Amino acid sequence: MFAATFLCNGAALSTCRSGHSSNAVLSCRMRITPDDIIIRPLDDSDSIEELTDLLHRGYKVLGDMGLRYMATHQDADMTRKRISHGECFVAVYQDKIIGTINFYPPESIGGSPWLDRDDVCEFGQFAVDPEYQENGIGTRMMKFVEDHAQSKGFPEICLNTSEKAPHLIEWYTKLGYRFIEHVDWDLTNYRSVILSKTLTPEK
Repeated sequence: MFAATFLCNGAALSTCRSGHSSNAVLSCRMRITPDDIIIRPLDDSDSIEELTDLLHRGYKVLGDMGLRYMATHQDADMTRKRISHGECFVAVYQDKIIGTINFYPPESIGGSPWLDRDDVCEFGQFAVDPEYQENGIGTRMMKFVEDHAQSKGFPEICLNTSEKAPHLIEWYTKLGYRFIEHVDWDLTNYRSVILSKTLTPEK
């Protein structure tokens, strides 16, 4: 049995009431701990359509900023295609998928000097359901995929995101990622930054 409360406008409540006004909608989030979730590989029985909907919700704030990330609008076939290039892991809370992250080995990435290296892997298509954000779920998923990369012997793991998303760049920087280079992708409307982290073997 997992205990959970709702987080509404920064206050923990036992119930969540969505209040509507002419100016704003009160947003509510579940309060859980990272230990309440299970991270596992995507299973054949998992719905790609539901996973795609989760991505749309997770990336909506970026879409509202005018940034055309693939995950803001991709269909289920594209979600499936992106998964096929690597490994997909999901975060599950009480049998519900609330987060997802893809791991890509070097042979599945490329397009820039850093991404063309054979000792660099990448993660992407990373999202946490907005209802469950600000609970440390994303940080735990990051640690999971970093450990996964390290177990495969890769010394570097990287990501790419928009240079117009400073809040994301700041968050990744706090987690040990550093700027490498800029890349212009044909499918987006922004210049991307490649951020990378050196994976230090545990002693």
